Amino acid sequence: MKAVLRRLWESRAPRERIIIAALTGLFATASYILVVHSAETARGKLRTSVATLRTQAALLEQQATEHERLRAGPATPASSGELRTLVQARVDSARLSGAVTRIDAPDADHVTLVMGAASFADWLAFAAALQEHQVRLEAARIEALASPGLVSVNASFARAGLQ
Repeated sequence: MKAVLRRLWESRAPRERIIIAALTGLFATASYILVVHSAETARGKLRTSVATLRTQAALLEQQATEHERLRAGPATPASSGELRTLVQARVDSARLSGAVTRIDAPDADHVTLVMGAASFADWLAFAAALQEHQVRLEAARIEALASPGLVSVNASFARAGLQ
């Protein structure tokens, strides 16, 4: 193969050899410039990407530290006093008092709540707010009403930790 290429090269006139060599050099230079330009463009994009990733990593590290700190700390104590009083206060703050038809408290740590027509989104927010106060939902029956987004609720709550 090498011999064939050498014969082909030597069969060309000196002027053709110069033109072929110049064109090969021009092609090599253009290819090199194209590769360098592509690498520089990618480098700039990667530089901004790395900066963004470092910021996200720092934020994630802060959140992990906060998570560990909260996890290591003592659990929020259950609210003292009657559970019925706490549930009634949460009902009032969630603006669901118009929907409540009955609140029964068989003992200080259990409450049964009956709502006639409440917004489902408000009900979910109310249940989440009670969980923040260490009150868990023991049982619930939620039925959709004819009006979109409204439900009737019959739920039992207990202080967290009680079985």
